[in-house]
Amino acid sequence: MPLNDEVELLRKVLLFSGIEPAKLKLLAFTSERVNFAKGQNLMRQGEMGNAAYLILSGEADVLADAGGGPVKVASVGRNGFVGEMAILRDQPRTATVVAATEVSTLKITKESFLQLIQDSPKIAIELTRILAQRLETTTIDLTSAREKLRAAGIE
Repeated sequence: MPLNDEVELLRKVLLFSGIEPAKLKLLAFTSERVNFAKGQNLMRQGEMGNAAYLILSGEADVLADAGGGPVKVASVGRNGFVGEMAILRDQPRTATVVAATEVSTLKITKESFLQLIQDSPKIAIELTRILAQRLETTTIDLTSAREKLRAAGIE
């Protein structure tokens, strides 16, 4: 895929939409196109993160091991971004991401991503918004699950 096409794909992602074209071009240039077959892991819970993935096409499931085996906690598709939390926290990955269909991604290295955040305060702000939204969604889901357990007399 030509570099300009990858820049246009990056521009369509909310996280990168406010970034100037020259920085997006550098990000696209330093990133690698990686394809995954259905059922293949993009990343595994517990491993250290050295890259994040922008999903260009296809769909992937986010699975968290809750002690009794993996539980699907989300699905991500085109323009979805996964793996950034392990990079930002310098901690092991908190979930496994598995290709639910054939998936095409842009692999963004830790170094490139962190440099982009340093160079672009807009991306840091947008990333904060995205992570806050995820936290809100998780809190709502946990509250709902707890209420269901309580109603079933399981808690």
